Amino acid sequence: QLQLVESGGGVVQPGGSLRLSCKISEGTAAYYAVAWFRRAPERQVACISSGGRMTNYDHSVEGRFTISRDNAKSTVWLQLNNVQPEDTAIYFCAAWAVTERLCPSGRPYDFWGQGTQVTVSS
Repeated sequence: QLQLVESGGGVVQPGGSLRLSCKISEGTAAYYAVAWFRRAPERQVACISSGGRMTNYDHSVEGRFTISRDNAKSTVWLQLNNVQPEDTAIYFCAAWAVTERLCPSGRPYDFWGQGTQVTVSS
């Protein structure tokens, strides 16, 4: 069973930056597309294909957030720049067992983590 563990959350001021990490274990990261979500309400904010060549973003974060991965380190990151109060949420990563394609919309993710809290406040 694939395991995903998030870290890197915290409190940041508006306009600041934060980097979230999603560590993948009990499986080969390169076999999975991975997305970052906000929880409550659940909303996908970014996705990266298994090999890292394709990404997409929700319009609310495009130009501010960057998703990346290093399969040799079994880790997917989400760089948050110029954060705003509305970015406050629990962020979690999720994975689908698909290769060389973006996260499949309309299909539930196969594995997910517990999340990490991001709070944007002055």
